[in-house]
Amino acid sequence: MHIRLEMTFAPMSVCTLIILCTTLCATFPSNVTTTISYAEFTNQTVPQYYGSDDNVHNDSFKNTSRPNKNTKTPKVTTILSLKTENLDDYTDKNLEKTILSRSRDENLSDLDCPPLGLESLRVDDSQLQASSFLRIGLGPHRGRLNIQSGLEDGDLHDGAWCAQYEDQNQWLELDAQRPTLFTGVILQGRNSIWSQDWVHTYKVQLSNDSLRWTACMNGTDEAVFEGNQDSETPVLALLPVPTVARYLRINPQSWFINGTICLRAEVLGCSLPEPNLREEESGSADDLDFRHHNYKEMRKFMKAVTEECPDITRMYSIGKSYTGLKLYVLEISDNPGQHELGEPEFRYVAGMHGNEALGRELLLNLMQYLCREYKNGRERVVRLVKETRIHLLPSMNPDGHEEAYSKGSELSGWALGRYSYEGIDMNHNFADLNNIMWDAQEKEKDKSKVSNHYIPIPEYYTSEDAFVAPETRAVISWMQDIPFVLSANLHGGEMVVTYPFDCTRHWIPQENTPTADDGFFRWLASVYASTNRAMANPERRICHYEDFQQHNNIINGADWHTLPGSMNDFSYLHTNCFEVTVELSCDKFPHASELPHEWENNKESLLLYMEQVHRGIKGVVRDKNTGAGIADAVIKVEDLDHDIRSALDGDYWRLLNPGQYKVTVHAEGYFPSVRRCYVGNEPRPTVYDFWLIKTPRQKLREILAKDKKVPKDLQLRLRTLRLRKLRVSTKAINHRRAQQQKSRTVQH
Repeated sequence: MHIRLEMTFAPMSVCTLIILCTTLCATFPSNVTTTISYAEFTNQTVPQYYGSDDNVHNDSFKNTSRPNKNTKTPKVTTILSLKTENLDDYTDKNLEKTILSRSRDENLSDLDCPPLGLESLRVDDSQLQASSFLRIGLGPHRGRLNIQSGLEDGDLHDGAWCAQYEDQNQWLELDAQRPTLFTGVILQGRNSIWSQDWVHTYKVQLSNDSLRWTACMNGTDEAVFEGNQDSETPVLALLPVPTVARYLRINPQSWFINGTICLRAEVLGCSLPEPNLREEESGSADDLDFRHHNYKEMRKFMKAVTEECPDITRMYSIGKSYTGLKLYVLEISDNPGQHELGEPEFRYVAGMHGNEALGRELLLNLMQYLCREYKNGRERVVRLVKETRIHLLPSMNPDGHEEAYSKGSELSGWALGRYSYEGIDMNHNFADLNNIMWDAQEKEKDKSKVSNHYIPIPEYYTSEDAFVAPETRAVISWMQDIPFVLSANLHGGEMVVTYPFDCTRHWIPQENTPTADDGFFRWLASVYASTNRAMANPERRICHYEDFQQHNNIINGADWHTLPGSMNDFSYLHTNCFEVTVELSCDKFPHASELPHEWENNKESLLLYMEQVHRGIKGVVRDKNTGAGIADAVIKVEDLDHDIRSALDGDYWRLLNPGQYKVTVHAEGYFPSVRRCYVGNEPRPTVYDFWLIKTPRQKLREILAKDKKVPKDLQLRLRTLRLRKLRVSTKAINHRRAQQQKSRTVQH
């Protein structure tokens, strides 16, 4: 086969060109003679650009020298919608050309190049260099898309790369470490609450050796790309001709007049095969649907799982979002649709912040994985499904996710889609029960009289006028309907597991505020963090400005930052359910190419955390005479100031660390029952049933309620009980009087 390559590959090594040609030849029959241009090879149409640099230069730009008047500035800005699966066409229908000549529904080919990983940290700090920088905290290692600064500027972890000098000779350089087909750049300004800095226009230069540089051209002139108009909106520019090189430089040409040269970036490119480099395994052996799903695709996917495993799955809705999108849950159990006596209920919730898309996709992967591994007879999964009722809510904020998804994984920025359609942050939207409990404790001298569980929701919160999202109300009703034991709330943007309390007691920004079950919460957080491959890597880089490795990647939520109205705290104080928050990844919305790797990072953690629902003690609280289960019985563990209650059928689950405990169970109308309970190290609960005896008073109430005569033997027992109480009280009164008389005699 003869192939004539009409491709612009500059600069490029001969070795790489040979490898690329060999790869091409293998894809065509040997008896075919073909001439392939670059556009044909990639199935792309080279984009055309309109307008001159006058369209992008204005009076607000820094007074620097302008590019040549004949240079056409590529008009590639935020009008682009870079869908994770569909790096295809412009959303602006007035443009005459599309970047990829394919329909929106078609999958990406191997040459639709993903981000190289500045945001996701696949690009190491050592791969980034710069012409200069203002200080260490604004060095090249900080020039990563969506990287966040702390509240104070001037530390080691500021929100961008910033050049020391304000001229057109400054640059940020990326070493891809191998020949790479570069296709585009995404630019963003500096993250800071004190400064306003961004780059208006820039050039791109490429090199194979970092010594000789070739400018990215637009026809016969150097291409000048549009940058940012604010600090936070990511702007994509595609190279007029995708080019193979090892190094890429971003060279700012103009910048905000009241700021300086600062930027955060991501680079799009495809790494080419390199015979001398060992390929790293970045995928997954599990055959799962690794892509991002919009609302309709998610619903279709969940329905497909129920059809694949109808005996162990059930799909249901717990309510609707503000715009009417249903909040779908997939239940996985050997008896879906019903609560089994003694079987604990578990839930995962994702997508509370709609732009934190990784949790959503992990739960969809988990559904598919549990379904298929159950069918394959995998012992661990079969045991988990048979012994646990699992509920997976992949999208608590579908409205927000649709907004973020419309821009895509790299262009949605840091906050687009975080809030509900009404602008509510749902992780601050639950009833603040912490301060209700703490206020009551301060007013009451006897702390035992203050409720430490099942704290009722205040009346103002339940009114129709309360600023409570319909999604939040739906989740609260779901919590009240099902006796959940354990949960995790999946987020993104950091790598850490937080545990309650999330809200500080004294209204300060951060303070360690432990619950009565602090030891067990720390265990839960450690289970996930220590088995997550990315979190547990001691050599990993911090995401933004917090070093959570010094805390073993777990932290008390309030010790990180105070968060009143969180779902974790509400779950702990209003229900029996223990819940932690898992921050899964530095990148809130990772590219689809990252999803197999993220699944492998989290798979063991997701499974092992679910298995923790079987730690501690469990059993059934029953009426000793009838054997019927007793609902709402209070299970109290000595020295732990947090009680739980039995479910409707009388079954209960108390999560506990290994050890011996004195447990008291009491219910209205019954005598308390006390037992010594032992919890072992094995990941399975110890069963302790409690049999309660009704008090005579309760029997009397029940008889009177049925309008029956009180039996004589019960009348005698009640009379005896009253006389006994009378004697005790009389004796106490006489003793107190004697003490008072003695005291008066001594005084005289």
